[in-house]
Amino acid sequence: MNEHHHVHGLIAQMADKLQQQIDIDARTVMVGIHTGGVWIARELHQKLGIKEPLGVLDISFYRDDFTRIGMNPQVKPSKLPFNLDDRHIILVDDVLHTGRTIRAAMNELFDYGRPASITLAVLVERSGRELPIEANVVGLHMPLGPTEHVKLSGPEPLTLEVKSNT
Repeated sequence: MNEHHHVHGLIAQMADKLQQQIDIDARTVMVGIHTGGVWIARELHQKLGIKEPLGVLDISFYRDDFTRIGMNPQVKPSKLPFNLDDRHIILVDDVLHTGRTIRAAMNELFDYGRPASITLAVLVERSGRELPIEANVVGLHMPLGPTEHVKLSGPEPLTLEVKSNT
């Protein structure tokens, strides 16, 4: 699983699926969720030839468990170098698990403007959803046990592995 060619292959498949699902035009922008989502978004952004620069979202401040997890000293503020109003946003993350990260990301995006649409693309969709959030494009579906988690390492080479807490 931790073969980096595997990850690049999945990203290429995701790019194909995105091209089939949406018309990528001048109103299309891509936003990666810090950090793993940004690594994947960089590759997708290039493959899809999106004109606008890549946006980066750091949702540390927006997570609903923020007070529980405490202050993150490495907060990197979000960088959205375009107006979001009426844009078609491709939101990219590495792993869709509970759905909380995506919920936080959407909350933050709507603070910046009113996009026309949001398409969610994730490298890995795993079991354990807590919120009714579904990805439009998925590289890999992984049914994992409660003690297992997926780790994406990068940026070069991008590797994916399953780890167990036990």
